Amino acid sequence: MTDQDEEAWCDARRSEVVEYLDRASLHHGEIGEWPAWHIAPYVSLWAIESVIAPGSVGWWALCGDLPTDYCAANDCRSPREAVAKIARTWLKSVAETAPDDTTLQGLGLDASLGPMLTSRANALLDWERDPAIWAEDR
Repeated sequence: MTDQDEEAWCDARRSEVVEYLDRASLHHGEIGEWPAWHIAPYVSLWAIESVIAPGSVGWWALCGDLPTDYCAANDCRSPREAVAKIARTWLKSVAETAPDDTTLQGLGLDASLGPMLTSRANALLDWERDPAIWAEDR
């Protein structure tokens, strides 16, 4: 992937995050111009400014070749912690979904997405455990 392709990919993911947060009616501040963390063309994590504490991260939004999702930043201050939090939330949701449920518990996604969500969550956790891909660990 060229630098230009990466920039276009990140711009498209940011637009997806903007649309997703609008649909979710999440009251938030600015969305980062560049991902806080990403592995193009697979995943990007975006810092979302808090309205309660302007200048600080209030939310994290995940976007890419996986369902777009977000989490509050109050118990995950770093991108790495946010990736793990979202991945664990997905695994918990899949585990708590009964065989006859039509949606994944707590996520509202179609239950048929369970295997894909499990796969993506496990990939996220593999990346979260790899210190080589986190700038804060270098």
